[in-house]
Amino acid sequence: MTASITRRSTAARSRIAAVGAIAVAGALILTGCGDQTDGGSATKEKTSDAPLFSKLPKKIQDAGVIKVGTDAAYAPMEFTEGSKIVGVDPDIAEALGQQLGVKFQFTSGTFDGLITSLETGRQDLAMSSITDNKKRQEGLDDKGAKIGKGVDFVDYFSSGVSLLVKKGNPENIKSLDDLCGKTVAVQRGTTYEDTFKAQAEKCGDKKLTIEAFDTDAEAQTRVKAGGAVADLNDFPVTAYTAKTSGGGNDFEVGGQQADVGFFGMAVSKENTQLRDALKEALDAIIKDGSYAKVLEKWNVKDSAVPSATVNAGK
Repeated sequence: MTASITRRSTAARSRIAAVGAIAVAGALILTGCGDQTDGGSATKEKTSDAPLFSKLPKKIQDAGVIKVGTDAAYAPMEFTEGSKIVGVDPDIAEALGQQLGVKFQFTSGTFDGLITSLETGRQDLAMSSITDNKKRQEGLDDKGAKIGKGVDFVDYFSSGVSLLVKKGNPENIKSLDDLCGKTVAVQRGTTYEDTFKAQAEKCGDKKLTIEAFDTDAEAQTRVKAGGAVADLNDFPVTAYTAKTSGGGNDFEVGGQQADVGFFGMAVSKENTQLRDALKEALDAIIKDGSYAKVLEKWNVKDSAVPSATVNAGK
């Protein structure tokens, strides 16, 4: 077939070209006419049978995904197994996704950059055991200066804080007051760092030295090595770490939990539609029992909230 074409005369090739041009022109005309008909080239909108899909912003409906920023180094709340992010928060998100008809796509980063990722639009949601408080709601730093737009929280979990100390508690750490004159380790940008800073002021001349790290895992390593006497975490995380690290031989809980507050899913203040959809979805999974199943799976059922709230943190 190829050989016969290449041997055609110039006149024959001209006739073929002319016929081809007419055919293309005709196709373009038909295409143009097709565009004039109802639905000729209209994009079909995404739909879902999920009960709360229609509550989501159209941008998220079209994407089929809610982009979630997290710091996956905080077992049992969020951590990695192989290449997968697992834990309480991803499981709650999966249950929410059943109500909303979209997937929650988790991406791990440093904790102190999560709220910034909402302001830049890189993520739709931050879900990483983030304590809901007025400072974060209003975008303020430790001294009350404005550093951001602030965020809204949909509160989904209740927890107090507790100290993580070396196994055997060699320094006999039972409370924050026992830390004066010593060194502690903590994850940077957390409310636990704020708690240690407040305690340092109380200690006065009996100086409390605070070493802040990018991840809580690094802070734990510092305590395990003896370079710091304690780390501070939410009680479920402290209890889980004490039970599992080194087969239960690395750490223990120092004293009782205190300062019970809320964890919230953080969203931009400009994204009220997503906020309200998440609140409604959380109430739905509390009602249908799937929320309780997640907490029972991870042995944190005492941290359940009875209903979804917005910005309930102090």
